[in-house]
Amino acid sequence: MSTTAVHSLWTTAAVEPLNKIPAPHIEYTQLSPVLIVVGAAIVSVLLEAFVPRKGRYVAQVFLSVLALAAAFAAVVALAAGGYGTTKAQIAAMGAIAVDGPALFLQGTILLASIVAIFTFAERRLDPADHGHKVDSFAAEAAAVPGSEQEKAAVKAGFTTTEVFPLALFAIAGMLVFPAANDLLTLFVALEVFSLPLYLLCAVARRKRLMSQEAAVKYFLLGAFSSAFLLFGIALLYGYAGSVSYATIARVVDGAVVSVNPALADTMGNDVLLLIGFAMVLTGLLFKVGAVPFHMWTPDVYQGAPTPVTGFMAAATKVAAFGALLRLLYVVLPGLTWDWRPVMWGVAIVTMLGGAIVAITQTDIKRLLAYSSIAHAGFLLAGVIAATPDGISSVLFYLGAYSFVTIGAFAVVTLVRDAGGEATHLSKWAGLGRRSPLVAAVFAVFLLAFAGIPLTSGFSGKFAVFKAAADGGAGALVVVGVLSSAIAAFFYIRVIVLMFFSEPKADGPTVAVPSALTTLTITAGVVVTLVLGVAPQYFLDLANQASVFVR
Repeated sequence: MSTTAVHSLWTTAAVEPLNKIPAPHIEYTQLSPVLIVVGAAIVSVLLEAFVPRKGRYVAQVFLSVLALAAAFAAVVALAAGGYGTTKAQIAAMGAIAVDGPALFLQGTILLASIVAIFTFAERRLDPADHGHKVDSFAAEAAAVPGSEQEKAAVKAGFTTTEVFPLALFAIAGMLVFPAANDLLTLFVALEVFSLPLYLLCAVARRKRLMSQEAAVKYFLLGAFSSAFLLFGIALLYGYAGSVSYATIARVVDGAVVSVNPALADTMGNDVLLLIGFAMVLTGLLFKVGAVPFHMWTPDVYQGAPTPVTGFMAAATKVAAFGALLRLLYVVLPGLTWDWRPVMWGVAIVTMLGGAIVAITQTDIKRLLAYSSIAHAGFLLAGVIAATPDGISSVLFYLGAYSFVTIGAFAVVTLVRDAGGEATHLSKWAGLGRRSPLVAAVFAVFLLAFAGIPLTSGFSGKFAVFKAAADGGAGALVVVGVLSSAIAAFFYIRVIVLMFFSEPKADGPTVAVPSALTTLTITAGVVVTLVLGVAPQYFLDLANQASVFVR
């Protein structure tokens, strides 16, 4: 191109009036839950910089709980104002959907996060070190494990209060993820919640090398999954000429012939659609922990600090399944016949793989990790239903599952020996005689995982299996019931071990928690029993919230 031509471009651009650039139109009220959490996360970083070290813990816990409660109140206000039903809309220049599923999932994530933050803040389980109370996180995360620097930090009573801003940023990303209405927003939200989780996995106070190994594995495999997702987004953009969910859906249905002249050669190319969709699906299935993208789950669950494991197991699953539902039901309803067989295969191997491999586990955190993989398979059965009942059953299951999971991991933090948490199953023998209340509470959570009647697990499984059967996936329900029976074996085995084995003389002790962990466990038990005994109100709520805005 000649310099004259370039010069003429410059002058033409300069002559164009600046008022032609449209100002973005942002609906701040509809985005208030996310904005509250992001604002609190930024203030939380400033607290780390300006508040004296002694005052940080109280300030961070107070700010985190206050912000999450305010964000939940904002979600409730939006739902009450009809934004989940009649006023459902696309906000933020088409980037975010404000509708029933988005608000229901955001409310679930915020409630689960509040009780998870209580476990982050627990400081009574370990004996005081050099006269200072300690929590589950390293005294100084940047120090080399076992170094003089770390010993000095422990002696000085340092604590890694940075976990609170990291958790808030992760929660902010999780709130956007299931509400994202275009592929770029989906990717940005994924990175915003994944990067803090990689760091949170690495800061365990005890077994620090295992914790750091877990974080590196999670980071490397997470980077792979993000790359798959991004490459898939690029291919879908080439196919549809847009990253907007609505536009891609219209191109899939054949309603839009041409959007972008620069992409005229690739638009409507089904090869790009199928490969791009498969890659985006791979990225999302990694986050939900479905087989064969589950390899990170047991190692990361075992190595991460237990409060982080509980938070991650519950909230990440809720966010990822929300995004998966929106992708399949909003973007690709025209491809149902293409994606259902693939998801059938993934659901079957996930249910059976999680249940069978869990039988061989000897560590309680790894056992719960494989249990979470099996539950991802049960949830996929509801996704496969491809009906409104399928959406509502998955929403209900996610709400029930998140509280059981955080409660179960909170109980794991209580059983301790000289090396910290006693996670080997042999240490749990006779726990029912040593501490009947803790063993009974853990038994309630295990029965809920197994799907025994009068627990939330039964209500959730019944809802997803019924939706799958009504949606024509009866064979999948049979596999699901068989997997549930296999899974029930190892849950019952732990209960038998706790109540019908002799306690060992050198067995672990059960720490007396503060009000924070007690509240978390109590909330878990109450939700488990209420959703098991009287689930109808919450099933109706999920049903009302099951319509995506398009």
